[in-house]
Amino acid sequence: MSERHYIVFEGAIGAGKTTLATIFAERLDGRLVEEKFEENPFLIDFYRDPRRYAFQTELFFLLSRYRQQTEQFAQPDLFQRFVFSDYHFVKNRIFAHLTLDEREYQLYDMVANRLEKDILPPDLMVYLQSTPERLMKNIRKRDRSFERNMNLAYIVSLVEAYNQFFFHYDASPLLIVNSTAVDFAGSEAKLDELMEYVLNAPNGTSYYNPAPEEIGR
Repeated sequence: MSERHYIVFEGAIGAGKTTLATIFAERLDGRLVEEKFEENPFLIDFYRDPRRYAFQTELFFLLSRYRQQTEQFAQPDLFQRFVFSDYHFVKNRIFAHLTLDEREYQLYDMVANRLEKDILPPDLMVYLQSTPERLMKNIRKRDRSFERNMNLAYIVSLVEAYNQFFFHYDASPLLIVNSTAVDFAGSEAKLDELMEYVLNAPNGTSYYNPAPEEIGR
């Protein structure tokens, strides 16, 4: 078993972060820190008109995630060995780079630089890497109303932004998981295998590329 306490699942929209963080928390009797994206009052408007509502959307996410992160980790939990989260504060930068224009990002950056100093880094970052096509399939399957108009071009840009970010990431140990061809939640064997990789990931950057299996249709 790993001695790491705080483990984060990250990835683009539809990667399966919440599903896996929840399963890990349940299996290992850990605490779940779950992003409250539905509390953002600008999100629905953003998907309808990204250019108009990008700054409001990103600023609200930045401040709300900061509040949640600082409240969740203000006091250590002595009774739970693990904390699992379906996001980390770093995602603010990824989305802001993608959605904001230069002037907006400069203003956003001034606020983000101050807030990031108070954020606890994870003991392990798990990046769920997938193709845009698989992500779109997952998005359609879960059928959230505000995501129904999401287009492939946006997901392609988001995947590129995530890949670029994690190519340079060195703030904590990083496990990159190829989740394109495996439904971890639907396969006990694959889930057990993933858990072994997560709990025993080495320092630095490591990779888990599971053998593909047929995905439910």
